[in-house]
Amino acid sequence: MRAPVDFRHAARDTGAVIARIQDDQLSWPTPSPDFTVGDLLEHIDGLSLEFQLSAHKTALPPGAGEVPEADGRNLAEGWRERIPNQLTALAGAWADPAAWDGETVAGRVPLDAVDAGMFALDEIIVHGWDLARSTGQRYNPDLRAVQACAEFLGEQPRNPDLFGPVVPVDDSASPLDRLVGLTGRDPAWIPEI
Repeated sequence: MRAPVDFRHAARDTGAVIARIQDDQLSWPTPSPDFTVGDLLEHIDGLSLEFQLSAHKTALPPGAGEVPEADGRNLAEGWRERIPNQLTALAGAWADPAAWDGETVAGRVPLDAVDAGMFALDEIIVHGWDLARSTGQRYNPDLRAVQACAEFLGEQPRNPDLFGPVVPVDDSASPLDRLVGLTGRDPAWIPEI
């Protein structure tokens, strides 16, 4: 089993990026071509709760439907405080070594708990990069967490529903640029606003 990875630094850094996003930036593009900044925030809002349930080995409550496509127009008030707080709670849930044992579900998809934890961490780090890059903010996530995510993604079969084609990077690229490239994003991306 992969050793548990500490989420706290990633959750804090991504939460700080989110807290600095301005209302006029919600319609700005992101490195994920189908998402605006607002769409991505709404996506993170939902995943931060779903992956907390995964850490606790709890399925979505009965009657909870499929998660709709992320749409920034559905972003509920108070998101600058709520989402960072949810990310902190997510990091706390995965700090429990029991979260990494056995099987769990993410949404309604059964997963090995280690895989769920690593996917959750990857979502926090890469979407933190997406938002920082989109809004012109600095972003420096924990190197150990970045390297753990890159190693994990490098071991996974490519799922075109989750990631675009790998974007090659130079041997001298930073670990974060290598991770971003593995997820199908161009580390040199800049927004066209």
